[in-house]
Amino acid sequence: MLGCMIHGRGDLRVEELPVPEPGPGQALVAVRYGGVCGSDLHYWKHGGVGDFRLREPMLLGHEVVGTVLGYGTPSPAGAGAGPVPGTAVAVHPATPCGACPECVRGRRNICRDTRYLGSAARFPHVQGGFAAQVVVAADQLRPLPAGLEPRRAALAEPLSVALHAVHRAGDVAGRHVLVTGAGPIGCLVVAAARAAGASRVTVTDLLPAALAYARAAGADTVVRADDPDDPGWPAEADVAVEASGVAAGLDTCLRLVRRGGVVVQLGMLPPGPSPFAGNLVVSREIDLRGAFRFDAEFDEALRLLASGPAFDALVSAVVPVREAESAFALAADRSRSCKVLLDFGAP
Repeated sequence: MLGCMIHGRGDLRVEELPVPEPGPGQALVAVRYGGVCGSDLHYWKHGGVGDFRLREPMLLGHEVVGTVLGYGTPSPAGAGAGPVPGTAVAVHPATPCGACPECVRGRRNICRDTRYLGSAARFPHVQGGFAAQVVVAADQLRPLPAGLEPRRAALAEPLSVALHAVHRAGDVAGRHVLVTGAGPIGCLVVAAARAAGASRVTVTDLLPAALAYARAAGADTVVRADDPDDPGWPAEADVAVEASGVAAGLDTCLRLVRRGGVVVQLGMLPPGPSPFAGNLVVSREIDLRGAFRFDAEFDEALRLLASGPAFDALVSAVVPVREAESAFALAADRSRSCKVLLDFGAP
């Protein structure tokens, strides 16, 4: 079978890999689509993401949907532990330990001993889901709701990230939300804020094409981040979500959120210290909160995706896995794409 492996900075290979065998409590899934994430691009372009660096070859991918093929022996399916073979599913990429203080307190998304598909956060690395067939724990499978096609369901993981960021902001109903960065995650934050009842959403970015995707996701106002005279700049916002992963975006959020407002840092900043306007946090009593991955939001994301086709506009290309490098290049070019999917079912 074909799999998409990263061997180091700039060294992405589509390789023939052996078909894995599921063990007890595990499921074998035929992957149909895999979404190319910003972290996948960082592994490809930089050999790591944030403070997580590649130390061995790794199968990329954590945004995957497919079909259950079967289970290990003894099969957990007979005991109701997993969807029956033939079921279309999305794969929750995280397996928290369940025992650490964070898990016990219900903060499973920041589990100190979690395993996450396609992540170099631990060594040996956790191999990902960019392969024609993958083995995962049966309890990571989520059946797709009725009417939800796999192509749209491939957005479940990034939408979960966006939903968690909005949850971290608190109640946004009736509030003005500012989002800095109109990449795939930023656009999905727009959709998540809308679903949570935000009265107005303003999005900033440098690229007109990215801002067009933000419009499609439901933004009321889009602003060129490099144009201080753009009339769309708000006087202030109630909540700001930084989704660009650059210090300038955080600075914008801190300067435009109201006194006593909330800023959520969602974008992964470059490794090492990052300057920020700390005095504003003090003098305006701004709540600066981090948002990392997600937990139960995955099921919420699937329900939201099933509610309508509005999300389809964010899938800008579907590329056969054999052309993975061109797919990554397209995903890295935000002037030409939003979310790019690898197709593992294409010839």
